[in-house]
Amino acid sequence: MQQKEYRIKPGNPYPSGSKLNAGGVNFSIFSRHATEVELLLFENADSLEPFQVIKLDKEHNRTFFSWHVYVCKLPVGVCYTWRMDGPKLIREAGLHFDHEKQLIDPWAKAISHKLWNRHAACVPGDNAHSAMRCIVVDDNYDWEDDKPLRISSEKAIIYELHVGGFTRHPSAQVKHPGSFVGLIEKIPYLKELGITHVELLPIMAFDEQDVPPNTANLGLKNYWGYSTHSFFSPHPGYCVTPEQGTHLKEFRDLVKALHKAGIAVIMDVVFNHTSESGTGGPIINFRGVGDNIFYHHDKFDKSIFRDYTGCGNTVNANHPLVSRFIISCLEYWVKEMHIDGFRFDLASTMARGENGEVLQDPPVLWGIELSKELSQPKLIAEAWDAAGLYQVGSFPGYRWAEWNGIYRDVVRRFIKGDRGMVTEMATRVCGSSDLYQHQGRLPISSINFTTCHDGFTLYDLLSYNSKHNEANGEYNQDGCNNNLSYNHGVEGETDDVAILTLRKQQAKNVFAILLLSQGVPMLLAGDELLNSQNGNNNGYCQDNELSWINWEQGTQRHADILRFVKLMIALRKRHPCIMRRRFLTGNLIEGTDKRDITWHGKQLNQPLWDDPNAQLLAFTLAGTQEGESDVHVIMNMADEQVSVELPEIQGKSWYLSVDTSKSAPYDIIPVNEQLLVRSYNYETKAKSVVVLENK
Repeated sequence: MQQKEYRIKPGNPYPSGSKLNAGGVNFSIFSRHATEVELLLFENADSLEPFQVIKLDKEHNRTFFSWHVYVCKLPVGVCYTWRMDGPKLIREAGLHFDHEKQLIDPWAKAISHKLWNRHAACVPGDNAHSAMRCIVVDDNYDWEDDKPLRISSEKAIIYELHVGGFTRHPSAQVKHPGSFVGLIEKIPYLKELGITHVELLPIMAFDEQDVPPNTANLGLKNYWGYSTHSFFSPHPGYCVTPEQGTHLKEFRDLVKALHKAGIAVIMDVVFNHTSESGTGGPIINFRGVGDNIFYHHDKFDKSIFRDYTGCGNTVNANHPLVSRFIISCLEYWVKEMHIDGFRFDLASTMARGENGEVLQDPPVLWGIELSKELSQPKLIAEAWDAAGLYQVGSFPGYRWAEWNGIYRDVVRRFIKGDRGMVTEMATRVCGSSDLYQHQGRLPISSINFTTCHDGFTLYDLLSYNSKHNEANGEYNQDGCNNNLSYNHGVEGETDDVAILTLRKQQAKNVFAILLLSQGVPMLLAGDELLNSQNGNNNGYCQDNELSWINWEQGTQRHADILRFVKLMIALRKRHPCIMRRRFLTGNLIEGTDKRDITWHGKQLNQPLWDDPNAQLLAFTLAGTQEGESDVHVIMNMADEQVSVELPEIQGKSWYLSVDTSKSAPYDIIPVNEQLLVRSYNYETKAKSVVVLENK
């Protein structure tokens, strides 16, 4: 089909990217060192040749470091790429200009991977027939009355999920598996479970071909999505009709539907590295536009990338231009996509200065914290990087919450049966005051979790002593070795009823502890169904049934665990004393004779702080609101039954709410069906958590 050639005007430097209006499309891209710039226009995503090549003139189409052009009457759906040339001072200046490489727009709102071949972008030569394409879109959308949700953090129940894997298994029974649209069909399930926030693994456009050669040779691909290349575009692989440029609409439909159900959306964002990798990696966008600005390089040899991420490159986040790019991107997702929060992958890389040094007050992090547009969304840091910087409890800023890796490890050790953990366990259950209180931060600064996408699922944590990642093609060398897991007698699958029963009991223990802890609980999607990855603790490349959630198995074989989690979330929600915004003190509550928390051991008021072999922790939480019952909790991780004293509270009696040693439906009892406990001693079984409420 013969395309006409469109008339052009000089255009404007702002906004960056492509912007449609009534008269046509304005294109603008930043490059400080480019000497020649061309815009290539394609009829559609798989067109091999452009129908028009526009060479920009530095006198008319350049303002400072922005190159721009306006194409009159250009319609929605046209695809485009850029080509740039400039100095090739790779060693001296870190510049990777290659006029033969087609580049995608870093500000593109929609991307097509239809022709993409990563290898062709890694080697010298023309990749015109295998480059990604940007798509011109109309980003207008009818949000109706939707706006970002403002749910208090202490009331949050976060659910980390993978958009693709949540609905790709045939048992999901959705019309469009593995897509934003498919996830909409599962919203009733999320609502019934009691979730308040979904935390979506990366949904910004990423390179599915970014895996090691041995992994690629097995036909595997990048599944998790921690390989972003286009930070303004939803991932085309999660769209039903991406070649039509429906990225924005499909994702906005998901956000709007979740909001209607009262569920907020947190995005997992990857501003620590990009899919362009290190030396020998592909030239996709940033390397061909401004490599020396966007990435950390060796001080003396700019051809060498500093790698604080384990992924080949590190984004130079505190360079003024990069910092502005990141903040503008986040503001876009809030303003235009109604996002309710962000979780920052390897966020500590963003605390590094341009020479890799750790900054006390990183400009980009403070810029995010102080942005008016970002003043309401939740900010969550994975407060470490791959080069040894660990900032849990010391991440720069005050609004930031943190993935509490210390909480994760303590709970794993405690339920495994490590002795002498009760003092540390008490600190974690109370919101990790040792990490946050001295800074004026709050219990909600702690995102409590025991499992997440990166590592064992809960069932595998209780079924394997070591990782089994052979399927990844890296000879079981990938993934974490320090899992603090325990298989309870047999490695992996077994028919031993006693072991299977104990594993389920331990799963209930984990959920109970997590949902009884002060701070913000985060659950890994599928754990409530006892989803297994057969001992693989690094499923980043497993876009198959190994990582997909098997709904049939969960809702049938493990329906008792699903029921337990639903009712445990409901228990948390009816007790403000478990969802405190301020730290517990152990002092008397004003106007009462009750302390906000009282600690016990086997005997009342005698916690086992100094016992190096202690495996039992008990405490009483006083109700904080009129009509709220007190909560008494016993955690016994010993291998034997223990008789534990219960406190006497005048005018009230204790009723059994939870006993993880019991089989369903007696393991957790709805509030109106609870049974009176007639003794002031409770026989607490081995490896169990007990919760009582008074009335």
